[in-house]
Amino acid sequence: QVQLVESGGGSVQAGGSLRLSCAAFGNTASGYCMGWFRQAPGKEREGVAAIYTGGGSTTYADSVKGRFTVSQNYAKSTLYLQMNSLKPEDTAMYYCAAVYRVNCQAWSLYNIWGRGTQVTVSS
Repeated sequence: QVQLVESGGGSVQAGGSLRLSCAAFGNTASGYCMGWFRQAPGKEREGVAAIYTGGGSTTYADSVKGRFTVSQNYAKSTLYLQMNSLKPEDTAMYYCAAVYRVNCQAWSLYNIWGRGTQVTVSS
């Protein structure tokens, strides 16, 4: 079973940048969708970005397109989320998640989760 551990969250002013990392431990064979989700207080969890480890194709929520970039270092079994031009509405707990061999945009199917890392963007 894969275990996921996020890092890199913190506080930043609007317009700033952060990079989140997600280390994957266990069976990290190719074929997974690896994604980033976020949940703000009082809101539902939403899928933000994902990458297919088998080929590198990516998908993004409309709210982050052009500002966030998801990438992977396959050799290090690490997933990244580069977040630029951050806005106060990006404030949330960010979670790394994974699912094996499905459409990476099927956000409801992700079934392996990290514990999350907090991102706070002040105006």
